Amino acid sequence: PLQVSFTLELEFSCSVLLDHAEVTLQATSDSTEATPQDNVVKISVPIRYEPNLFLSSNTNLHRYEVHPLGTFTHSSGPEFTTMVKVQNLGCYPIQNVTLHMALPALGHHEATILSVTHVLAENATCVLQPPKEETQVVPVPSEALLHMDR
Repeated sequence: PLQVSFTLELEFSCSVLLDHAEVTLQATSDSTEATPQDNVVKISVPIRYEPNLFLSSNTNLHRYEVHPLGTFTHSSGPEFTTMVKVQNLGCYPIQNVTLHMALPALGHHEATILSVTHVLAENATCVLQPPKEETQVVPVPSEALLHMDR
């Protein structure tokens, strides 16, 4: 029996989104064949578009000093703003994107070193949730707070 192998490379448009691609293959011959109906095959494959997400962040405070040996005050420290941006750099629309962020918040003797005061969101819904019970919150050790980049 004759066997032919080949590769198809399909290119899709950004303006027309398809949920599947369909290819029909037909073999023909000059000779007379008893069962020509099995010379045609139709292949249909689902299409999944690869997202091209870009995640960036920026903050207005690049240095935050915390005393390592529990000399925390009850007053709040300097406020800083962190902006997190999710961009779709691809040409295909993306739905139901979920971003989970875990913020370090505990220091020596589990003292709070970070608390979220407010959230501003554009084109997004943000929900602040405390850690789940099964999620272990690991405090920052005091030795780590002694390290300071100069």
